Amino acid sequence: MSRHIVPHEQLLAAAQYLHTNDRVLRPVIETVGAIELPLDRDYFSSLVSAIIAQQISGQAAKTIEGRFRALFGPDRPFTPVHVASVSREELRSVGLSGQKTTYILDLAERVAGGLNLHDLPSMGDDEVISRLLPVKGIGRWTAEMFLIFSLGRLDVLPVDDMGLRTAVMRTYGLQHLPKKPDLTDLAEPWRPFRTVATLYLWRSLGVMAKDAAETHRVHET
Repeated sequence: MSRHIVPHEQLLAAAQYLHTNDRVLRPVIETVGAIELPLDRDYFSSLVSAIIAQQISGQAAKTIEGRFRALFGPDRPFTPVHVASVSREELRSVGLSGQKTTYILDLAERVAGGLNLHDLPSMGDDEVISRLLPVKGIGRWTAEMFLIFSLGRLDVLPVDDMGLRTAVMRTYGLQHLPKKPDLTDLAEPWRPFRTVATLYLWRSLGVMAKDAAETHRVHET
């Protein structure tokens, strides 16, 4: 996979901004310290991984994805065209559900048929989401994770994410998980760095940001 990171200077400036603008978030930032945001620039691979990981544990996802990747090699490279050519029986044989098999084939067929994922970095956040939502198995949450962990967008607020809502409830002393409108209002002081605030709040749960995202994903079927 092609790996990159958001420049440290950008994340440091964002953390300083949040530290100044939100006194409740301030001790979380001080406790967690500097953070990193690794990016997966293999966009097709990233979306396939996100689909495989839906609704199962991280370990199960790794096992199934390992078997899935083993279907490809020098004679059948891992590309949208080759993924689209794999039979449903082969995909089911590695542990993918019928539903996820449909999702992966739909994604591969769309990309092979002209959905250019490499156009996405030039688009705004809402346009990226609108381009991805028609793909079977990709809901708004998965598209938001793509914005964060593939495109490195720094002002994404995944209001459906259970991990974020749990962390906000604990950090801000709320009696219940915040509803979407309340979370959106509470996060206004974080603009234009709502992603970075989310990363810190995920870290406040005691797990790494990507693990938190995978652990607390919502149902997107």
